[in-house]
Amino acid sequence: MSRPIIIAIDGPSGAGKSTLGRTLARALGLLYVDTGAMYRAAALAVTEAGVSTTDATEVGAIVARASIDLVGEPDSLRVLLGGRDVSDAIRTEQISHTASVISTIPEVRRELVRRQREMGERGGIVLDGRDIGTVVFPNADVKIFLTAVPEERAKRRYAEEQAKEPNLTFEDTLTDINARDRRDSTRADSPLAIADDAVVIDTTELSIEEVFERIMEVVRPRVQKNRI
Repeated sequence: MSRPIIIAIDGPSGAGKSTLGRTLARALGLLYVDTGAMYRAAALAVTEAGVSTTDATEVGAIVARASIDLVGEPDSLRVLLGGRDVSDAIRTEQISHTASVISTIPEVRRELVRRQREMGERGGIVLDGRDIGTVVFPNADVKIFLTAVPEERAKRRYAEEQAKEPNLTFEDTLTDINARDRRDSTRADSPLAIADDAVVIDTTELSIEEVFERIMEVVRPRVQKNRI
């Protein structure tokens, strides 16, 4: 009997998770969940509330109260905060930094992980993040871990954000990437880690198309198996 497939794509910032997650979900006709966008929306809620990110209790309470929704198709996914479209507002370097900081707070991670699991119960789904295959869905049918050297990831991030933030420099971006890597890998709650059964793909020297085809080589057999 067939059952919905769950695909987890993890990796550090700038490894290509969101782009590949959207592409994969579109190709397979699955729901796409950008968990990083959820953390960014939570960070915007905290920022707008004027609460210090060092006040873990209050930050956790704000995130618990925040209404965060992802709507639309993979290529046109919109992020709503309290019913308001914040898709562009969450894509600034400041919000990105704040999201990285509050993601180390256990109460924040537990609340968003709970919501991500609820989304996964709706049916076939592709989720990308940093702890999908290890914490959110440790029994996912397919686990992919994307990585790349920090300089290449910073180059990609800089290209994405330069137009929106002209004062941003490559050096600033690289510094932030390295800092986020340290926070992600050393936090006590759900640190960034490679699941034992994940397929690791280094995207440093690969195009999006090449990475997509490598992922599909892994996914195709699982999709067929789940349809039996």
